[in-house]
Amino acid sequence: MHEALQAPGRLAVGAPVAIVDIGSNSVRLVAYEGRTRAPTPIFNEKAFCGLGRGVVTTGRLADEAVERALAALARFRVLCRTMRVTDLQVVATAAARDARNGPEFLDRAQRAIGAPITLLTGRREAELSALGVVSAVHQPDGVVGDLGGGSLELIDVRGARLGKGETMPLGGLALMDASGRSLKQATKIARAAIGKAAALDHLRGRTFYAVGGTWRALARLHMRQTDYPLSVMHNYAMNAPEAADFVAMVESVDSEQLKAIEDISAQRRPLLAYGAVVLDEIIKQAKPAEIVVSAAGVREGMLYEQLPAHTRTLDPLLAAAAEFNQLRARAPAHAEELRVWADAFFRSTGLEETPEDARLRHAACLLSDIAWRAHPDYRGAQAFDLVANSALVGVDHPGRVFIALALAMRYIGLNEDISARMRGLTPLRYLERARILGAAMRVAFIVSTAMPGVLPRAALMARKKSVALELPPDLQPLASDRLMNRVKQLAKLVGREAEIVAAP
Repeated sequence: MHEALQAPGRLAVGAPVAIVDIGSNSVRLVAYEGRTRAPTPIFNEKAFCGLGRGVVTTGRLADEAVERALAALARFRVLCRTMRVTDLQVVATAAARDARNGPEFLDRAQRAIGAPITLLTGRREAELSALGVVSAVHQPDGVVGDLGGGSLELIDVRGARLGKGETMPLGGLALMDASGRSLKQATKIARAAIGKAAALDHLRGRTFYAVGGTWRALARLHMRQTDYPLSVMHNYAMNAPEAADFVAMVESVDSEQLKAIEDISAQRRPLLAYGAVVLDEIIKQAKPAEIVVSAAGVREGMLYEQLPAHTRTLDPLLAAAAEFNQLRARAPAHAEELRVWADAFFRSTGLEETPEDARLRHAACLLSDIAWRAHPDYRGAQAFDLVANSALVGVDHPGRVFIALALAMRYIGLNEDISARMRGLTPLRYLERARILGAAMRVAFIVSTAMPGVLPRAALMARKKSVALELPPDLQPLASDRLMNRVKQLAKLVGREAEIVAAP
């Protein structure tokens, strides 16, 4: 992007990159700030074109759907030009792949969008969906299922290792057409196809990662049905029995009667029951332990695959937190010093800490100063909301709430003036750790004023009977009653007395 047009609040990661996904139900444009380990969308628009409607029965893309798609692509071309996108990638999936007039449509589509279009095979689509999950879920272990309008792609994933992808014509539009709009017949079709899916052979007791708009819509309805206190869709988890009960209910009632159905687009609603049928069969036959929704799929997988190898190995949560820190903190270098300072303190306490505990704590340190511009009375609430409702990836909902709680307590103290329902999303153990980390941050910030160069000289250590803050001679005047009270708060949480001592 031209320097004069780029706001100071943007990362210096080059020109934006955009991906257009020509799907069976919708055509979508997503432009990202740049190629990073945790890319941030700067523009996102979709058009429901229904390219896949009727392809199973007629073998052709309908003329009306084609014209809607071409109009959307022409519009996306203008939008990309406005955003100074220099790297536009376009992919097409099942509808264009399966229709007899698919090649003719793709020729017209390339002229409309002004860029070459890659027609993905089903196996390639599965691989990219899995890479999207790898890019946005910390150490995934299970099977990725990407349900579109025309097809379902399945692929096993263990960390960054992918199995062999497979595809079947179980997308919502395809299943609706093939079944003659009969849910009973749709169930038979799905049952037979799922029973042959080799990718599901080893899913028992593991996680099924649900990708695709119809499954996200089902998850959103489940959130509303259960009054879930967070609205973040990525990494939303349901245990398998609960998910099975819910999708069975969706199959049996008129979708218009579902709570919060108005949150779902009118074009998506007819497909909900068919998406529920497919998920129901996967749960019944493959017996996963839980269903986890991934907001990342093919598009994010494409960007992830194109990153240098060393960048792909980065932790997406810590990469995203580092970017937040760079954009919002008063002095970004302070957050890294805080991380090291807190590492030493937690080691000295003897508290048991898993690698996951440590990475969440590191993320909290990187995010610790993102709300400083808010009014002092609302910094705690804003810090909590920024984390709880952010687009952070690589973190599940309990971990997200842990980080948000630690930041809120860093501002408002340990009185926990935070929604009990939100606190209920994280384990009691995480709540206790959030108190300790928040209390430690309260000591750090009053000593350092969020500026680098201070914390490395002011060690905080848990000794046998006390928590001691060590201040060198030039920092001794900081030893006020206010600072001592904060050290006492922290010491009480780890079962010790408090003291402020001269640094050795």
